[in-house]
Amino acid sequence: MKKVAVIGAGTMGNGIAHTFAQFGYKVSLIDVAQASLDKGLATITKNLDRQVAKEAITEADKAATLGNITTFTSMEEGVKDLELVVEAATENVELKLNIFKQLDALTAENVILASNTSSISITKIASVTNRPEKVIGMHFMNPVPVMKLVEIIRGYSTTDEVTNLIMETSKKLNKVPVEVNDYPGFVANRILMPMINEAIYTLYEGVAGVEEIDTVMKLGMAHPMGPLQLADFIGLDVCLAILEVLHAGFGNPKYAPCPLLVNMVTAGKKGVKTNEGFYSWGHGTKDLIVAPNFAKK
Repeated sequence: MKKVAVIGAGTMGNGIAHTFAQFGYKVSLIDVAQASLDKGLATITKNLDRQVAKEAITEADKAATLGNITTFTSMEEGVKDLELVVEAATENVELKLNIFKQLDALTAENVILASNTSSISITKIASVTNRPEKVIGMHFMNPVPVMKLVEIIRGYSTTDEVTNLIMETSKKLNKVPVEVNDYPGFVANRILMPMINEAIYTLYEGVAGVEEIDTVMKLGMAHPMGPLQLADFIGLDVCLAILEVLHAGFGNPKYAPCPLLVNMVTAGKKGVKTNEGFYSWGHGTKDLIVAPNFAKK
């Protein structure tokens, strides 16, 4: 397996494309918007420059990585003559189902179709294709070039052969794959999202402020960043979408998203991507500045 396509040039998609390309794979990076492709390539270049500055790679490595990536706005053109497609579009059920219907029609029957979904059922995604045995989850962590974990999610019909091949492919990317079964939230988000949601409830109920909640979890639990800061990095809209999947999938009120989270997403305060969530992010420094709505008066 040496040729792959990545659907979506956003944060996860460009990170996945970067990683495959850095390890010698020929990558077709596909997005409907040329502006998204340009932005994705700029991000990859910036991240490669950071690796060069740290002497983790050479200028030649950077050039080779960028040379392995070709961009496409046409899915039909981008998925020709390859062995694997990794979908990394927005965490929206209908969007993903539509993409997989198209991929099933446009790719050869031997091509493995993977999704980077962080919560949506692989079995459900596979059900809209004629190859459910070749549909699998590859849930990379952000930032993809840095984080070691890949959750490998088996759908109900995913074969051992496909699972083993994707596990081995992940190892070739210098990742640590962990096989999990297809239930809402898998492992990572089934555990992480209730913690983030509880942190938001703790703020909502006035138990403590943003900075205090994150400080307790960083210093008391040895977390590298607090749950509210992490939520901003993930995207509050993504957190909300995952919690809604968990709530619908299990029917358990413990997964119900906090009203504060719902209101923030409705107001367009989605974290880093919009320059404001629980913290302000548009000030151009690494300082953590609590967002105006949560700043102490």
